Amino acid sequence: MRALPVGDDALLVEVASGEQAQALHAELLRRRAEGSLAVREIVPAARTVLLDGLADPVRWASELTSSEVPPAPPRARELIELPVRYDGPDLAEVAAHWKVSEPEVARIHAGTEFTVAFCGFAPGFGYLTGLPARYDVPRRATPRTAVPAGAVALAGPYTGVYPRSSPGGWQLIGTAEAVLWDHARVPAALLSPGARVRFVPVGDA
Repeated sequence: MRALPVGDDALLVEVASGEQAQALHAELLRRRAEGSLAVREIVPAARTVLLDGLADPVRWASELTSSEVPPAPPRARELIELPVRYDGPDLAEVAAHWKVSEPEVARIHAGTEFTVAFCGFAPGFGYLTGLPARYDVPRRATPRTAVPAGAVALAGPYTGVYPRSSPGGWQLIGTAEAVLWDHARVPAALLSPGARVRFVPVGDA
């Protein structure tokens, strides 16, 4: 673990893996809830956690890098179900990469419980983990200039759902019907770090 100062009152903590980042995020949220950590924001990413609004970043850098982080506790949050049609234009390519049929891609993907590891790229976009490492897929060699809103996509170890139309280089395997970002909703984002997610096939999937 390595802690790097960011400005006057923030700290970026680097760890070795996504699992460690999730565990650190959970531990920091626990400390803030019990009152032993005063911090404005705790923002997880792939292998880092940002603490923004710390009164004494130097002390916390020393304390965090010298302490053991317990594994993340079991998820007790409500399961979010996202209806999906497995009709993406890259479904055949993913099936070939996995060495299975297209229906089997849908079965494997829908049979997995995902966790939102972190959010980014666009408001409402969650990076979901849960598929075994053997199902990692490369990004497209040529990104698309426009990926439609609701596209369910794979890249590396992650699954994501595009909350709005935007460029993207992920492999598209389906279309979700959920609204991922809604300014009129509180909170506006449907997905947040730590949320449990399952995809539910609809239509001919």
